[in-house]
Amino acid sequence: MNLRSPAVLLSSRANGETGAVARLLTPDYGLVAAYVAGGRGRQMRAVMVPGNRVALDLAVRSASQLPFARLELEHSRAALMTEPLPAAAIQWVCALTAASLPERYSCLPLYEALDALLAAIAVAPSARGWVSGLVAYEAMLLAEMGYGAARPDPGADLPALLQALGQLEAPLANSLLAGRKRDVMAARKLLTDRLARMA
Repeated sequence: MNLRSPAVLLSSRANGETGAVARLLTPDYGLVAAYVAGGRGRQMRAVMVPGNRVALDLAVRSASQLPFARLELEHSRAALMTEPLPAAAIQWVCALTAASLPERYSCLPLYEALDALLAAIAVAPSARGWVSGLVAYEAMLLAEMGYGAARPDPGADLPALLQALGQLEAPLANSLLAGRKRDVMAARKLLTDRLARMA
């Protein structure tokens, strides 16, 4: 099977001397994991950043082998990684998505919501412009995986949104990210601590 699709890069970890295993979210095929040759090399460094939107070419050679991927950068969010609050938000939502979704679980609304949230983080002058989107995305992901969560009031002020984030912590940690996945919550703790200092 071969496929070409837009995708959001969620995570990348070293594999071998220069390769990387990437996890990506696509609109039609859901979450896919693939080996990227040269993914740790100098040429690919700017591409292999969580939150980047890429064009994905995926080649599956056999059912027992990890697919091979070629990635072309479509929209970079690498510059945001130098800003503590946006970087923490991007790291969290990408780690949450990668840890929560089963492979090949297709949900176009989740892909669109994640891409929109990442775009809001990139263009908003402050976190006040994207915190409501973050709360909505967490609630949407919980609901999609079968753990109901109330959607936030989009007109709520920052203290109310931070309170809503606090209320989502237990369902995320105890249901969606239980067991080995619970380590992902450290990224959320970093983000919520930074948001609390801003408030």
